Amino acid sequence: MNLFAEIRVLVIAQLDAMVVAGDLPEGLSFANVSVEPPRDAAHGDMATNAAMVLAKPAKTKPRDIAVKLAELLQADGRVLRAEVAGPGFLNLTLEPAVWTDLVADILAKDGFGRSQMGQGQKVNVEFVSANPTGPLHVGHTRGAVFGDALASLLEYSGHNVTREYYINDGGAQVDVLARSAYERYREALGHTPEIAEGLYPGDYLVPVGKALAEKHGDAWLNQPEDVWLEDVRLFATEAMMAMIRKDLASLGIKMDVYFSEKSLYGTGRIEAAIEDLRAKDLIYRGTLAPPKGKMPDDWEAREQTLFRSTAHGDDVDRPIQKSDGGWTYFAPDIAYHFDKVNRGFDHLIDILGADHSGYVKRMKAAVSALSDGNVPLDIKLCQLVRLYKDGQPFKMSKRSGNFVTLADVVDRVGSDVTRFVMLTRKNDAPLDFDFDKVLEQSRDNPVFYVQYAHARIRSVLRKSDALEISPAATPLITDAAEVTLAKKLAEWPRLVEIAARTNEPHRIAFYLYELAGDFHALWNRGNDNHALRFLQDGDAAATSAKITLPSAVAVVISAGLGILGVTPAEEMR
Repeated sequence: MNLFAEIRVLVIAQLDAMVVAGDLPEGLSFANVSVEPPRDAAHGDMATNAAMVLAKPAKTKPRDIAVKLAELLQADGRVLRAEVAGPGFLNLTLEPAVWTDLVADILAKDGFGRSQMGQGQKVNVEFVSANPTGPLHVGHTRGAVFGDALASLLEYSGHNVTREYYINDGGAQVDVLARSAYERYREALGHTPEIAEGLYPGDYLVPVGKALAEKHGDAWLNQPEDVWLEDVRLFATEAMMAMIRKDLASLGIKMDVYFSEKSLYGTGRIEAAIEDLRAKDLIYRGTLAPPKGKMPDDWEAREQTLFRSTAHGDDVDRPIQKSDGGWTYFAPDIAYHFDKVNRGFDHLIDILGADHSGYVKRMKAAVSALSDGNVPLDIKLCQLVRLYKDGQPFKMSKRSGNFVTLADVVDRVGSDVTRFVMLTRKNDAPLDFDFDKVLEQSRDNPVFYVQYAHARIRSVLRKSDALEISPAATPLITDAAEVTLAKKLAEWPRLVEIAARTNEPHRIAFYLYELAGDFHALWNRGNDNHALRFLQDGDAAATSAKITLPSAVAVVISAGLGILGVTPAEEMR
């Protein structure tokens, strides 16, 4: 049951009736008519903007539309009152039976809040995609959690989702990895490693060096690079990807596809993508204008092979080939997204760090060109995570060399806390992660507050099970606090669709915190008013009716936490 959608259907039906009756002109579009919670709960249960958005095209006063629409809506059995406010806003108060029916429906049917909004559309969510040169750090953690939660949210709303990791194993950074691993190989054979500037200093490569020594002995010792570089590069890359997979698994993340950048080189796939653009007259030889602002010392005007990305919304055209004939880093990115388009995805989502903001317009232009404008690309940027402990910035990790790893975070606070906290801010806002506060048992800690609500409900239900009491067919919802909680439950299906439409899984975390707050408020009122307690001593019928509401809350909290990838707490220690 999506109550907001049902009432919107009712509003549209009555607007159609007004057209038939001649109260509204024919040909009006109702696409922008909405039904949503009122800004002030005192104004009713729902509000519609119908009169406000239709007045201008209907060439009439909004209040005239609202008065007639209110009269028609109030004839429906679900509407207790329809009241016109101000110039034409229409506030609706629903019959009390609507809330009992809602709670009964949540308990009677599986999947409350699930939506078919996506209609099975194929969506590719690419996230993490870290260079395979070391363990994932805390910045990757945020992108990993955000991407996985977004994928789950889209699945929950009816999309067919592929989770994908792009392995950046085709650039110079993997050569640096190989040279760094070679020094650890030398170390394993008793030599002092020479970690020159630019190499990766982290201890995580020590096991890789040992494994290389066990496998190859001293065969590569004191040998030139051309003897060992390719083999060490492959071995080290595979070892790093195994570490990355393990890190992701610790957060409950499983990718459907790992796509290797290296697979694009020497296979004609980059060339095929560029030829597709060339056939559309989007590849040409030209000279770019000098960059704006301070001129770099090494800048010089030179003819290059360019992608006419300005034809698809970019600010400037982009080079795709270097003067020596090699590809720029943008060329394999084009080929990779060409592969995605050719795999038949209806929608692409890339999740990147905030330092990739300059990548957005050029990649959107490339996908628009490659798909003839048929496949949208949404790029979500994840801002920095600032770590604190004991009120101070958290110290760096020795194991990694210069950053705090995903494993460091999960080892300290666990996967559930890590995931929830990473979603307590919108992805494009910086996030403070305080190791002390995220483990606090207080209302200020959202993950505890939500988990505590679920644990309280499970405790009530275990006690009712022991008394052999099950929820009744007719819930008992009479007090204002109970109605408030039922209203918040009614928002869940609407919230899911909004969050999925905007690609914003943090909305789920925010909603769960608000729902938990309404539940705890009702619980606390029960401490003072025995009639509001869920377990009514000596009255099995009343208990059976009372526990329906918390049972429904548990359903929604469990579903919401499932989207976030967090395990609902059965009890709090």
